[in-house]
Amino acid sequence: MSRSHVSLKHHFLIAMPDMADPNFAQTVVYLAEHSEEGAMGVIINRPTEITLGTLFERINLSLPQADLAVRPVFFGGPVATERGFVLHRPGGSWHGTTVLPHGLALTSSRDVLQAIGEGKDPHDFLVVLGHAGWSPGQLEQELAQNAWLTVPADPEIIFGVEPEQRYEAALALLGVALHHLVIHAGHG
Repeated sequence: MSRSHVSLKHHFLIAMPDMADPNFAQTVVYLAEHSEEGAMGVIINRPTEITLGTLFERINLSLPQADLAVRPVFFGGPVATERGFVLHRPGGSWHGTTVLPHGLALTSSRDVLQAIGEGKDPHDFLVVLGHAGWSPGQLEQELAQNAWLTVPADPEIIFGVEPEQRYEAALALLGVALHHLVIHAGHG
């Protein structure tokens, strides 16, 4: 008897407070893919010390807008940390774009960065280095071990909430406050 797969694509994974893996402690992951073949997402609340200005300089692109140049590049996860992704809206038609629900897209090609540098769409975006990945069944096992909470993703948290507030904002989608989470259950 096989169980049908429930996809968590376009959901947030919210790390439980006792998450042991330092790559994921206190993180919110936006899941871009989730199927029987595994899962892939990007962390949306872990800014790095690298700015967009520095990144654009390294890849020989112009970024004349000073307000964009100071924006952080995010740690998207521990897999392929040398590879960049742009989580954005609206969808657009760039190379290497995966169209996601609710007008979101994830692009891994340089042309989206060129468009940003030229002041074109997308205007709502998050640039990340690396991503999070799970092999078949791995995420389901972590969910069964209560490592993550899940909730349908809200793009406003990605683009309208400051990075340091995204963890608690994602929890609020579940009606949960961080100080109310019980980490370990036991008998008294």
